[in-house]
Amino acid sequence: MRLKFLIAVIFSTAVIYAQGINIPVAFKANFIQMVKNPKGKVIKYRGNIVFNSPSETKWIYRVPTKKEVCSSGKQLIVIDHDLEQVSYYTIDRGLNLAKVLRNAKLYRGNTYTTKYKGKLYTIVLNSANHIEQIAYKDNLDNTVNLIFTNIKYYDRLLPARKFVCARPRGYDAIY
Repeated sequence: MRLKFLIAVIFSTAVIYAQGINIPVAFKANFIQMVKNPKGKVIKYRGNIVFNSPSETKWIYRVPTKKEVCSSGKQLIVIDHDLEQVSYYTIDRGLNLAKVLRNAKLYRGNTYTTKYKGKLYTIVLNSANHIEQIAYKDNLDNTVNLIFTNIKYYDRLLPARKFVCARPRGYDAIY
């Protein structure tokens, strides 16, 4: 009886991963974002990310500039600490990471691909089946490669305070 139960659990887990990527309810990670423009120039950013499914995200850039980018999927707030400026945008074509992951199909090994809003995304998973890399071309024809390290998945949403992008006193606001 135990053997049948164990086989059933292993099989059901294998089927879940065979169908696609395990979409996290929430995660935190460090990131490196490399952006290569059409002329071949590369800019490398480093920081941290927190994510709640389906589209609540906060990027905290630390190098080479200090910046916070918060997105609810409908609004984007960018706090640029070097410029002492906060910009507010309404998103009409935002990235829904959960949809990107949900629609991804196995390409080869631990690599998945999907098209989302006309862009091709390549997603690489690590040995724990957590997102390790996402690559795509942005609207300016730049190649963007995101590499995640120290990834922690959570089975419940992270607290709302983790996603706050409050305008610091004295910063200019752009609407």
